Amino acid sequence: MRPLTPVLALGALLLTALPAHAAEGPAHRESYGTKAPYRPEQSERTYQRPPAGFEPVFTENVSRHGSRTATDSEDGDLVLALWDKAEGQGRLTPTGEQFGPTVRALVAAMDKVGYGDFSGRGRQEMRDTATRMERRLPTLFAKIADRGEKIDVVSSGQGRAVDSAGEFTGALAAADPALKPLIGAVRTDKDLLYFHKAAGGAAYRDYLANDQRLKDTLASIENQPRTRQAAQRVLRRLFEEPFVEQITDQVGAARAVYNLYAIAPAMSEESPAGEGWGMDRYISRADAAWFGYLGDVEDFYEKGPGFSDSDITYKMADVLLDDFFRQAEAERAGTSDLGAELRFTHAEEIIPLAALMGLPGSTEPAAPGQPYTYGDNPWRGASVAPLGADIQWDVYEKDGRYLVRMLYNEKETAFKAGCRPIERGSAFYDLNELERCFGRG
Repeated sequence: MRPLTPVLALGALLLTALPAHAAEGPAHRESYGTKAPYRPEQSERTYQRPPAGFEPVFTENVSRHGSRTATDSEDGDLVLALWDKAEGQGRLTPTGEQFGPTVRALVAAMDKVGYGDFSGRGRQEMRDTATRMERRLPTLFAKIADRGEKIDVVSSGQGRAVDSAGEFTGALAAADPALKPLIGAVRTDKDLLYFHKAAGGAAYRDYLANDQRLKDTLASIENQPRTRQAAQRVLRRLFEEPFVEQITDQVGAARAVYNLYAIAPAMSEESPAGEGWGMDRYISRADAAWFGYLGDVEDFYEKGPGFSDSDITYKMADVLLDDFFRQAEAERAGTSDLGAELRFTHAEEIIPLAALMGLPGSTEPAAPGQPYTYGDNPWRGASVAPLGADIQWDVYEKDGRYLVRMLYNEKETAFKAGCRPIERGSAFYDLNELERCFGRG
């Protein structure tokens, strides 16, 4: 690899003190990155009322699939191979002796569910989110049932997204059985909901594979003394020092331990008695936060706001934003027979859409030569795209005027800077104003 530029090298040195808060207090949710399980960000009791006379006429969302298993067995296999070897040499610490059986049970649970598949927690997340949607919009769903309007359901076609759609719509039908015959079968649209792997993502895939600046930036951030120091601390908690020194790739081994720590909450329902796996016993808060930060670095540059002089990571999400507008505009034009449009996808779509839309936390790219840090950038994977993340537009109408309210992880959220709500502090925007603000002419 080429040597780092002086600016990147300096940036790497400056990063050694970040994230500064890593050792503070209890474990931070952000240490799980985009594997953080879902939670609604606003109480159902605190939503603004629509302006007088406005009634909900349409809703649409895009949701990341719910909590899942690891996508493959690589981390578990690596960690258990090391553990078995250390056990044979008598080189386990007292904590390490407990670690092996815990990981073996976690791996067995993931084997049983299936790698990359929905966990019990993920199924419950989808059901709960759907139930809350129906409770927020009871008059809308009553109207859908009374008028026989359709509920269109579309996914990326990947198993966990299809399953998410099934759990979500099943909960809607359970909340109001009159909706069941109106819910369409889950259809697949990869161009819309798997665009990073579709034709529209060709330039993006080339960026991931070949962009030297990307490679240099990621290397400059990861290849710091702090990373190796954190890796050694993780491994020394489990294995005695002579064994740790035998491990060729200490960072890779420690990252595998962190990855198991990060996926464990998503597998909570499969844990013994449903009480959790206790993986935080095996990695310190500070070290989990550091490896979580390194994961956020990759997602920030590979899927999120990225470099300030390029939109390659999120431009392709325009197909999804366009569909949001197209559905709302069809409702206004009277050309739609839908009452709801429900979409189910992945972090690779949610993260760039958030950047494209300028959602909170996704508004600041990194200047070239000034690497992304927690200290100077608000982007956090656990907030931008946790497991089950969702973006929802609710459309309201009165006398031919259409308003839109956006929820981001179920929190009323302002549209990007430059978009004017109907009044200061309001969560409601005129659809015409959103078209102006987003340049739809």
